[in-house]
Amino acid sequence: MTAGDQPRHRQAGEVTGRLRELTVQLSLLNHQVSNLLGLQDVDLDCLDIISREGPLTPGALARQAGLHPATTTGVLDRLERAGWIRRDRVPTDRRAVHVTFKPGRGAEILGLYGPMIGQVRAICADFTDDELAAVNAFLRRATEAGRAATADLADR
Repeated sequence: MTAGDQPRHRQAGEVTGRLRELTVQLSLLNHQVSNLLGLQDVDLDCLDIISREGPLTPGALARQAGLHPATTTGVLDRLERAGWIRRDRVPTDRRAVHVTFKPGRGAEILGLYGPMIGQVRAICADFTDDELAAVNAFLRRATEAGRAATADLADR
């Protein structure tokens, strides 16, 4: 590493540190939301995946969440009992099931995340369109890196 690379290396290290801090803060926020909703943390994670990616099969959810299929079944049982999701038979394959988020429940979750969403919107208002595009590109790539790292660990 040359002397000119040191400031960039230091900045990259700071970015990594900030991502770690953000991860912890979002994890703590999600834990509080889970508690208020009477869910386990993993239940909320799976509910988020279902709401964004669904409908999907339990197997697809297990892969995306990095969970064992039996664990996923337990999560889905809890979410269905609590009225967060529904399981629908796939008409073309009687053995297959699609898991769907019940949209009427979204407002309850959104209300708990509302203060954070409002603060993020206020932060975004301080950035130009080009800066927001760069932040979005960075977050998209960082998310993909996280997804790949999770998949690698799940395959061990």
